[in-house]
Order: sequence, then structure tokens, then C-alpha cells
Amino acid sequence: MHTHTQSSRPFRKAFQIPVFRGSGFARYGAALLAIVLLGGAYAISLAQVTGDRGIAPTAPSADFEIRGIEVDVTASSAEEARQTGWRQAQREAWAKAGGPKLPDGQIAGLVSSIVIQREQLGPKRYIATLGVIFDRQRAGQYLGGRARARSSAPMLLVPVTVNAGTYTTFEVRNPWQRAWAGFNPGGSRIDYVRPSGAGGDSLLINFGQTGRRSRTWWRSTLDQYSSADILVAAVRLEHQFPGGPITGAFTARYGPDSRVLESFTMTAQEPAMLDEMLDKAVVRMDTIFEAALADGKLRPDPTLRIGGSGEVDPALQRLIEIGQAIQSREAANAEAATTGVGEASGEAGQSSTASPAPPAIDTPQQRVTVRNITVQFASPDAASFDAALTGVRAVEGVRSFGVTSTAMGGTSVMSVAYGGTAEELAAALRSRGFTVRQNGSTLAISR
Repeated sequence: MHTHTQSSRPFRKAFQIPVFRGSGFARYGAALLAIVLLGGAYAISLAQVTGDRGIAPTAPSADFEIRGIEVDVTASSAEEARQTGWRQAQREAWAKAGGPKLPDGQIAGLVSSIVIQREQLGPKRYIATLGVIFDRQRAGQYLGGRARARSSAPMLLVPVTVNAGTYTTFEVRNPWQRAWAGFNPGGSRIDYVRPSGAGGDSLLINFGQTGRRSRTWWRSTLDQYSSADILVAAVRLEHQFPGGPITGAFTARYGPDSRVLESFTMTAQEPAMLDEMLDKAVVRMDTIFEAALADGKLRPDPTLRIGGSGEVDPALQRLIEIGQAIQSREAANAEAATTGVGEASGEAGQSSTASPAPPAIDTPQQRVTVRNITVQFASPDAASFDAALTGVRAVEGVRSFGVTSTAMGGTSVMSVAYGGTAEELAAALRSRGFTVRQNGSTLAISR
């Protein structure tokens, strides 16, 4: 052991790092380290928004699209078989769209494009699965009811993929994002806003954003995409074994509170059929969103309409005005009652000075001091907001109250006119099931 130590000293000395103890070197070294760290942070941020991560919607128009038309045609050549198959697909798609009987040439004039989902070419045979897109303006006059206008507000669509324990939206290109990019919303009543995923989309819209309840975060994000609310289309992919069936568990969610609309499962028998399964799932998701719209569930959250300019949704503004009106009326009544007691006391004093008066008699009636107490309350959603207002209003001794700050997903504030002290109001609120924290004349309550 001793011999080993002696022989290793020259080695350690040769590779010993020199240490400069001067303060100037320390300052320059710190500055150099800061530059390196900033450069690394910039490189990481740049890597998060660059690269081939975006998939632009391939069918962003409002045209009608009919998919899944299967053709199997033989002809004297491959090109002739292909053209014959396309004409057949146009006729079948027009019939599925509910259009009247028209010549092939006139139907071809209504078609804006052909989508090749899958095809096989032979010397004299053409086998394919095609999609046909009809121009809305030209075909709308024949399709009648199918040419209805969208009735939903602009909805920001966020596709979420859970695969092998990884949650992604636009961080990398994935089949679920590609399926939504290829979906044509022309026949849907939902006005989808579909980000491409390029640029800063992967930073603004990620899986973490879908779990936030803060309206401030969501308002900022929705303003970037000119949207009124959020739709989350989530899929969890489970591979039974490599090259085997893939099961997809799909969930349609809505709003900043991530309310579940419906869930379903589908299975692809092999990886080559995954895209086909996802395309069908997108169509079913759209049906779920349309049904929710028809049931009145897809109404934009009014708390998301409060912009940076201070404009408030009319419903919330009306609630605030009602609270302020009640507070003003109750304050006026209290002032009138106090003034009446003072005038009566003044008249009694004058009469006692002019002539002897009987001795004063104590009465149980005493003047009640009304105090304005600030109450902060958690308001994660509209139901909690209403429950807090109702609970405080029902406390005996509360003369009036007014909401001074509304923060859905955070903490709202109200001003309470209470006939008593802050301690007495805190005790009354605790008796009604609230958890109360007091800091002077300010109370913070929660359930």
C-alpha cells in the first residue's frame, strides 16, 4: 500500500489543476461561467421551439369531406384504372353526402381534391381507399341542410398523447396530432382552432397547461389563438407486445376545469392499422363534441372573457352591480337609522335643559356598530364562487356585501358590512362550516 502511494505521486502532480487565488481571476471566471450558463439556457430554449415538430392542418377549409370510399377497378392500363377508380369514388361520395343525382362531369366540377388514404397499383388494376372533398360554395346549393353554418364559438383543440408513460402534445410529431391535422371540419358544427405545433406552440400548449385551473393562464393562451374556450382530445396508447395489437383509450374533455364529456376505447390489430384507428377516433371525438354542443355543455366559460382591458362578462358584471347596489342600500338605511337616533337624543337634551325631566331609564336597545370587513374566499369554479356568496350572505348580522375582485381558479375578495367585530364574523362563519383564518380585519375562508 505504501509503495503504491509513492508511485502515484508523480502521476497526481502531473495532472494537478492549478488554482489562481487572485480576486481578478475569480471575477473573470464568474463572468465567463455566467456567459456559458446563459448560452446553455438559450440553446435549450431554442431547442424547444425549433426542429420538425409542426404538422399544419391539411384540410383547414370549410369544405365537405367524405372518407373511407373503397374502390377496386380493372382497366386496360394502370392510369386508366386509376382514373376510373377516382370517378367511382366521386359518385359514391356524392351519394353519401346526400346530393342529388348528377352526371359524372358535373360531380367532378364540385370536387376540390381527392385524398389518397391507401392505394395499390397494378399493371391493369387499381385498389384504393379514398377521400373526396367537395367545395362548400359550389356543392352547398345541392347539399342543402349540410351547408349549415357552424354554431359553436372558436374552440382551441389540444391533442394529448400518452404513450409509454410519456405525455406529449406538440413536443414531437405523433400520429394523434397527424390525425387531427388531416381531419376536415367542414361538415362539423364545431369551430376548431388547430395549432400546427410549430414555433412556440409546444411551449404555450403542453400537457401541463391542460391541468391548470388558473383563468389568467388560460386567458393569455386563448388570446394568442383567438379562441373562446378549450377542447382536449386525449388518447392513451397501450401496446400488448411489439408488432401486436394497440389499444387506444380516448377521452374528450372540455373547458379550463377539464370536464370529461365521454370516453371510449378502440383497438388496432397491428401497428400498420394505427393511423386508420386514430382517423376513426377523430370522427367519433367530433361527434361527441357536437352532441355536447347540442346539449348546451359547450358554452364558453364566462370567466375566460375578462380581458386585459378590464372588460367583464355581462353576467359577472351584473352580479357585481347587484352586490354593490345591496351594499349601498344597506349603508344608507344604517346611516338613516343612526341619524334618527341622534336627532331624538338632541331633542331630549334640549327639553331637559328647559325644564326638569324625569330620570333616564336604561333600555335594552343599543346602537350596533357596522364594520366593513374584507373576506377572501377560494373560488376554483363558478359553483364554489356562488356557494361562498350564499354562505356569507346567510350569516346573521351581515347587512350587505359586494364582490370587489373576481378570480376564478384563484382567490376572490368581497367586502362585507357586518354588525359586529371581525372576530364575531369569523366565529359565525366557522359555525356554518367554513375554515377561517384571520389577520386583523381581513378574513380568509374556504370549505
